This record gives sequence, structure tokens and C-alpha cells, in this order.
Amino acid sequence: MAITTLNNRSINRSDTAASGQLWTATSATASDFQAAAAGGKIGQVVTTVKTDTTSTTSTSFVDITGMTQAITCAATSSRVLIQVVLNVGFTYDQHINFLLLNGTTGIFLGDAASNRSRSSGSPWRPHSGGHRDGFNMSIAYIDSPSSTSEVTYKLQWHVTGDTGYLNRTHNDTDTIGFGRSASSIICSEILA
Repeated sequence: MAITTLNNRSINRSDTAASGQLWTATSATASDFQAAAAGGKIGQVVTTVKTDTTSTTSTSFVDITGMTQAITCAATSSRVLIQVVLNVGFTYDQHINFLLLNGTTGIFLGDAASNRSRSSGSPWRPHSGGHRDGFNMSIAYIDSPSSTSEVTYKLQWHVTGDTGYLNRTHNDTDTIGFGRSASSIICSEILA
């Protein structure tokens, strides 16, 4: 069936087209048509996936190698949705603290309280008969960098004792069947 194009006129809500006709228009009245949605659209998505393992014994925050993602927003009014998945392993009665940063500034932090570590996440493994397991931790935060220059988001971590691992369990042995996993950081520009 051939399609007939009916064009070069304003289209109103009451206009109809017969089977095989397609309306096109050079103009449309505001009262009859909704404006295009503004804001909340995703402008870009960038991601880093880390599949290898790493570890730390540091008791103060240090960078997690390979857990960094840069993004350059199209407008100063844009916001950035940061989504992080971390797969960690550590022994019982220990904590791992994680910190999300915009450049060198910590973001998504808990309130200050005495000498407690301000962090973006702090999983803890209670004592359980000496078992050592792996845990999944996620972070989701919307930042407002107010810049069209490149912004770098990254993860840091520290332990309260022993060793913390990324993408593996503490024991990491074949005989018990522990697995390896991956971690990621995703940055999505949300247009104003």
C-alpha cells in the first residue's frame, strides 16, 4: 500500500488521517501538543570494570587500583549518578571502610563522630567460627560537579586489621570452591 504524505499545514488534535496517510507538519499549535520532556535524560554513561584482584593492609585510606572513572559533563547544570559495586573478602571481626571521592574530596560520607572513620560504606564480618567469606557492597550517589571540565571519581579503602581483598574471598582456595568476582564504577550524566 502506498503512503500519502499530507504536509505543509498546522496539525491540530482533531485532524485525522485515513489508512495509508501520514501527517507531517511545518508547525503545530502549543495548545494541542505537549512540549518535549526536559531534564532527567541520560547524556552519557562511562564505566570501569575491574576483574583482577587486589588487596590492602593499610589502616588509612588509600586508592583502590583500577577503581577510577573520569567523566566530562556537557553542561554545568548536569548531575552525575555514580553507581559502584564492590566484591570484597576479609576475615572475621574486621572492618573494611570504603570512601567515594570526587577528585580528592570525599563525597557520600557518614557524619563525623568522635574518632570513627567517615566513610561511604563499612561492611563488617562478625566472628563466626573462623570462617572467612566474601561480601558484595554497593554505593549509589548523585553528585553535582557544576563543571564542564573532566571530573574523576574514585574509590579508596582501609582495613582495621589483617588484609582486605577485592574480587576474591579471604581464603581463596580451590578445595573449598570459593569464587572470583568483578567490581565496577559507573558514571551517568543526568542532563538538567
